[in-house]
Amino acid sequence: MSAQDDDTPPALIVAGPTASGKSALALALAERLGGAVINADSMQVYRDLRILTARPTAEEEARVPHLLYGVRDAAEPASAGWWRREALASMRQVTEQGRVPVLCGGTGLWLAALANGIGALPAIPDDVRGAARTLEAEIGAEALHARLAAADPETAARLEPGDSQRVIRAWEVLAATGRGLAAWWREAREPPAPYRFAMILLKPPRAELRAAIDARFLAMIEAGALEEVRALAARRLDPALPAMKAHGVPNLAAALAGRIPLAQAIAEGQAMVRQYAKRQDTWFRHQEVVPQTAMHTIHARFAGLTQLSEQEMADLFAFIDRNRLTHRINHA
Repeated sequence: MSAQDDDTPPALIVAGPTASGKSALALALAERLGGAVINADSMQVYRDLRILTARPTAEEEARVPHLLYGVRDAAEPASAGWWRREALASMRQVTEQGRVPVLCGGTGLWLAALANGIGALPAIPDDVRGAARTLEAEIGAEALHARLAAADPETAARLEPGDSQRVIRAWEVLAATGRGLAAWWREAREPPAPYRFAMILLKPPRAELRAAIDARFLAMIEAGALEEVRALAARRLDPALPAMKAHGVPNLAAALAGRIPLAQAIAEGQAMVRQYAKRQDTWFRHQEVVPQTAMHTIHARFAGLTQLSEQEMADLFAFIDRNRLTHRINHA
């Protein structure tokens, strides 16, 4: 069915690596489309880390509705299944208000789960779960990820090596069932999201993105990231929680505890984010978030609509018009 014949409500995905300008683009387009921005970043759901996860500012959130930002406590791990349920509810709310849902984030696995559905995973026996956690404690998350990559490369490619919670989960599913998480995900038991998706992918040159990542991390320090990490560390939460492993948190916490110099913590944090951006770029290059979805790529870091050339602006809005993302578009 063509876009012109399909009455399914539209939704726009703005995706790309960290520091590529996704939030700024999503905000600019939401203003022009009569839209609302829905968070699709697995770290920006945590209220404890506004600065270090580069959440939109309060002023930006006031310009258009922003949903699912800072809605989770750091002690409560957020899963793809939980986020999908919340995102679908938010999308229904936005659509009923006559707005266009603009999903913004770089967590490709979550976006794919939203659009395509999530497979029903089997129950994991307690002994298998315990063995997986014991193994990770003995060899570390990165070594366990390497073992996972050898046995289940498809799933491993979607996970960060240092994300112990998700690596353990993938390992225990493989150990319990003999099948990888990716195989289970493909067998979706939930129906696809009832939306007509279009996607804008930001893909800046690597050197430009690396420079932006390093500069943004320093700006975060200036904006109070150390105080944010100090408050989080004072809660003495499980270090395996996703929020405690957010980029920069372990390093800055070590500096605050006097274990390493601050300069070293900053350099390590910047390196972690650069490595993550590289993995995101690889994921979006090799994975279809939504099969056969219309996609428009911007080969630059987004810093504002006026930064785009006349041709880039024309191409962007032609894509939006062609996919009927709004009837309230303002090209000015």
